[in-house]
Amino acid sequence: MSNVISKVLVVGIGKVGSLVGTILHEAGFTVTGLDATKRDGLLYQVEVADVTDEAAVRAQLTKVDAVVSCLPYHLNLTIAKSAHALGVHYFDLTEDVPTTQAIREMSTSGEGVMAPQCGLAPGFIGIVGASLTAGFETLRSIELRVGALPKHPRGLLGYAFNWSAEGVVNEYLNECEVVRDGKAILVQPMSQLETIVIDGLQLEAFTTSGGLGTMCETYAGRVKDLNYKTMRYPGHCRLMKFFFSELHMGDHREEAGRILVNAKPPVNEDVVYVHAAVEGQKDGQLFREEFVKAYDPIEIAGRPWRAISWTTAASVSAVVEMVAAGTLPCSGFIKQEEIPFADFLKTKSGALYEKHSG
Repeated sequence: MSNVISKVLVVGIGKVGSLVGTILHEAGFTVTGLDATKRDGLLYQVEVADVTDEAAVRAQLTKVDAVVSCLPYHLNLTIAKSAHALGVHYFDLTEDVPTTQAIREMSTSGEGVMAPQCGLAPGFIGIVGASLTAGFETLRSIELRVGALPKHPRGLLGYAFNWSAEGVVNEYLNECEVVRDGKAILVQPMSQLETIVIDGLQLEAFTTSGGLGTMCETYAGRVKDLNYKTMRYPGHCRLMKFFFSELHMGDHREEAGRILVNAKPPVNEDVVYVHAAVEGQKDGQLFREEFVKAYDPIEIAGRPWRAISWTTAASVSAVVEMVAAGTLPCSGFIKQEEIPFADFLKTKSGALYEKHSG
């Protein structure tokens, strides 16, 4: 299939999807949105339709070269199957492992690109982590950490649900893929608690699912230890364990999400911390390479956007740009860790990470 991408459909025009469309519009693509609700005030047209209706989705896909799904993970497969059938390039933000596995199976026979997991984690963090491994003769560990947090936390939980509650609950409760002693295994979520200090700020980090994408498969046998952890303010993990385990809310995921959002609604002043570290042998000596950044809210196209929104949206938009430019393949499955970080930063969308890093 041709790399040419000029028309892009963004499905799910919510907190992140609306910005994905905006960034792609700013990058020169003709963007159409698709959502169940009427959306006004954007730089591109939004069609209203039931996004779970396969016929309605296909009708829109026939008009475009690529689609970005910004829907909850359990709705992505409907979009992916239709894109696959029509030969339309497919991108999404999912952290859900079974969804990604199903999309990967589709990619073996499709004409277009199938690129799930293009958000912040998985996505950007994997691109960064893989880039740090360059120049190492042997790898001892790859440690990837991301925290999307309120800048001014209140209460014991120290959190605000600026991201999908459904996605957060999913990653807190599902088993986590890691590499330990060179082998890919599963470990329990909300385990392996550790302390991380960034610019004097103390945070805690613990295992959550999905953040590594396909990296365990890629690096098993090549690195002794590989893991992903979510960063939060101290005390968060203990309270979430109490909520999900002792109160048995892990058995009621949808209700748990509603309770948590009601308790800790979104805030505009947020911050995203990214901490990646690789250890191994360089020139015969043990060495540690690190990437540590903080990202604040910024203005895009005349509007303020939360840090979690733009860091997620810019990542998937950059991958779309790279496929369009021929920097990435025009068919098959794309692993995030195989995306060159230097080329990623050269895109209009990816350049936001350098321009606005702290």
